[in-house]
Amino acid sequence: MTTHIPDEDPTQPRPAPLSLAAWKHFVNVAKPYWLGDEKGKAWTLLLLLIVLMLVDTKLAVMLNNQTGELTSALAGKDADRFWTSVRACLFILAFAVPTYAFYYYMRDVFANQWRRWLTGRFLDGYLKDRKYYALGTGNEIDNPDQRISEDINTFTGRSINFLLIFLGSLMQLVAFSTVLWSISHLLVAVLVAYAVMGNIVALYFFGSPLIQLNFWQLRREADFRFSLMRLRENAESIAFYRGEAQERTHIDSRFEKVIRNFARLIRKQRALNFFQRTFSQLTVVLPYVLLAGGVLSGELEVGSATRAAGAFTAVLGAVGVIVDNFESLSRFVAGIGRLQALSNLVLPGARPAAVDEAHPRITMRPGTHFALESVTLHPPQSDRVLIKELNLVLKPGDALLITGASGCGKSSLLRAIAGLWNTGTGTIQHPPLEDVFFLPQQPYLQAGTLRSQLIYPSVHVELSDEQLLDILDQVHLPQLAGRVGGLDAVHDWSKLLSVGEQQRLAFGRVLVHAPRIVILDEATSALDSTNEAALYAQLRASGATLVSIAHREAVLRHHTHVLRLVGDGSWEVIEASGFAFDKPAPVRQAAVATFVG
Repeated sequence: MTTHIPDEDPTQPRPAPLSLAAWKHFVNVAKPYWLGDEKGKAWTLLLLLIVLMLVDTKLAVMLNNQTGELTSALAGKDADRFWTSVRACLFILAFAVPTYAFYYYMRDVFANQWRRWLTGRFLDGYLKDRKYYALGTGNEIDNPDQRISEDINTFTGRSINFLLIFLGSLMQLVAFSTVLWSISHLLVAVLVAYAVMGNIVALYFFGSPLIQLNFWQLRREADFRFSLMRLRENAESIAFYRGEAQERTHIDSRFEKVIRNFARLIRKQRALNFFQRTFSQLTVVLPYVLLAGGVLSGELEVGSATRAAGAFTAVLGAVGVIVDNFESLSRFVAGIGRLQALSNLVLPGARPAAVDEAHPRITMRPGTHFALESVTLHPPQSDRVLIKELNLVLKPGDALLITGASGCGKSSLLRAIAGLWNTGTGTIQHPPLEDVFFLPQQPYLQAGTLRSQLIYPSVHVELSDEQLLDILDQVHLPQLAGRVGGLDAVHDWSKLLSVGEQQRLAFGRVLVHAPRIVILDEATSALDSTNEAALYAQLRASGATLVSIAHREAVLRHHTHVLRLVGDGSWEVIEASGFAFDKPAPVRQAAVATFVG
């Protein structure tokens, strides 16, 4: 049974229906927690919950029996029997109420513990080897952030919930079936047939359509939320452009997909609600109809019929658990598919991504310095040649300036040197990553203190407050700490500081970490010539190897060589002393110029 899903992307994986495949996906995501380093805590909590469920089920059976006693006592006008039963009910409730409350408390504690562990596992894989960057630039998967923040929470909470529902249903089935069988064999037979029919109808007519619709609803909601995040993060640029009309059109298109998919979802849900309500409400009448003859003939007490009706409802709830929980179960299965897809890409032991034979990879090799050996570079998923057969060796103390027209591949070459892009051929030799520091044109400023901005990406450093303040002075920000409230002041730094101040703060990070190699991608574009010259002079005085992208002639004197990219894959390397920015770029074959520092 299928349904049309609006705006589906045929390149994206579909969620598994309620089937063996869905169960395998669930096991793949859940198994590491139950067999990993926290398995002792996990199984202990589960055992405690099972004990609480057994106690709760036993108390429910006792309460159901006393309900029958109350009814029979009233029907027989037996006051002593009635008050004895009332006292028994109150005694049972004295244990049942706290057991019920503690059970649900421990269930939520368990789900919270599992979420903490599973989120940590996914974050480890997501951040390892810069997979977050690869997923952000590719199209293998949509909205990994939502899958980690929301889908994991849903997965752990509903996994515990459904596990306990099914275990509780099994206990309820055993406990109340005994009561029901002792009263009426006919009720048991009718119950089995009724429950089997209900589950078959639910799975066949509502299974796959609801899972598909819930899967796409999760994705549409995530896309809509992401469009709103883009609006907030780029608010200033949009405001300068006065691009509200186009942004509204884009947001409306995402929101319209949310609404259209949800309209189909609620129509299918309406049919399911109609079926569920009919399925459950018939049980109010059915046991009384079947037992009416025995009660009217005097073979059964009224209380026995009440007990049987209660037991019938309890057993039907146990065997009809899929029908009763089908809506949330379909949403749960849709979320499992999304987590499984993410785990395939980021978790340890995940299947490796398929290698595109049409685009061979640049080899990265550890070394003592940077060296590029016959490197040919393509953009990811493109045959365009940005740089062809580039050979470079950067020795300690060298300073290379990369220049060329916009779009010729300058920033792309930096991405390849940093290991972010590897589509192409050749070999890049690189020193240990802790010896390399990158300064982008727009520095990244995280939420946190001024101290954390200055020492980023380290969590802590062995520098005193006086040394950190001295570094701020060296990058021409002597009053910054006093102005904002000290090194431990917390602000929205990207809004508080000008771009020039942000770039000087980023230079402070270089002085904190003292790397051997510094890569600058127009890192002084917002600075005046005095600040720019002073900061470059400090870098040169430190003895660090520099690789820069810049367009100002003033920075030329801080470099030893220039790599000029022509734009068609050709390049040339010349000494900085013989280079002028206003000279036309000669078009030469890439292989004719090699710089060995």
